[in-house]
Amino acid sequence: MPDPIPTSIKLQKTSRSLKLGYADGREFVLPAEYLRVLSPSAEVRGHGKPVLQTGKKDVALSAVETAGRYALKLTFDDGHDSGLYTWAYLYQLATEQDTRWNAYLDQLHAAGASRDPHTSAVRFIP
Repeated sequence: MPDPIPTSIKLQKTSRSLKLGYADGREFVLPAEYLRVLSPSAEVRGHGKPVLQTGKKDVALSAVETAGRYALKLTFDDGHDSGLYTWAYLYQLATEQDTRWNAYLDQLHAAGASRDPHTSAVRFIP
């Protein structure tokens, strides 16, 4: 079965999200923060050792471009613009949003980190 390709792609600047529509009538709204922290870029994936993204709560999408016939290139207002979101990866992010988001929140908690860019965690070691 071929990768589901969105039939509509809408950058929603006010809500800082990307809305994807599919031929079967399904629609998904993916927040910019979610897309940013799960970027397929080497910067985030860390060449096999993922780098936890923190402080991205207020990030927004500033541009969306197609990359050939297989992906989107997303540009975020924090300057991040590497990594191509293939149709397959976007569909996985859309259909697994709750699971992936909760796993990210668990990783943040375990690291003592925050989504808030104005908060930094300080750990005191006795």
